[in-house]
Amino acid sequence: MPDPVTALVVGGSQLVGSFMGAEAAGDAADIQAGASREGIAEQRRQFDALQALLKPYTEVGVPALEAQQAFLGLKGPEAERAAIERISGGETFKSLAQQGEEALLQRASATGGLRGGNIQGALAQFRPQLLNSLIEQQYGRLGGLTTIGQQSAAGVGTAGMQTGTNVANLLGQQGAAQAGGVLGEAKAYGQLFNLPAQMLGFQYGAGGKAGVGFGF
Repeated sequence: MPDPVTALVVGGSQLVGSFMGAEAAGDAADIQAGASREGIAEQRRQFDALQALLKPYTEVGVPALEAQQAFLGLKGPEAERAAIERISGGETFKSLAQQGEEALLQRASATGGLRGGNIQGALAQFRPQLLNSLIEQQYGRLGGLTTIGQQSAAGVGTAGMQTGTNVANLLGQQGAAQAGGVLGEAKAYGQLFNLPAQMLGFQYGAGGKAGVGFGF
């Protein structure tokens, strides 16, 4: 029959081991869950930083697109007229028109054609052609801004989708870590609850009977 002290030592060791195992499982789960939380916070911080960085480019694309729509008449005749008048009434148009007309007159004067029909026709066509050229130039510039805004918005959208995927993965890891910690603690405590039966089995396995050696 085994010494009861030996049985108590064995049982005590298992008891301590079970407690330590439960604590270790809980600590490991907390560490893993904490790492996942930090990863989620960093992902969101990086996305916010990217969004703030691209915000000026994203915002500039909206008014540029609206201005293009105005030139095309998509926002109504009044908006189209106002867009054209901003160019025809601008200093750039006035300055170029004056310079161009003076150049035509000087050329006609040098060739003696001031009173001819050619110079009159050239002068009549010059301003409309200049206005059309400036409108196309302005539309192209607005197109560049629209493209910048579109690409920036697409970049933010792609980053947002990637951030969402990463956060979802980290949340899954966090949940798995917490679940693993709960299962680890349950297993450790389950071993603890089995100690009385194990100690009785230790006694019976030695050929004794229950209570022998414990003063029963």
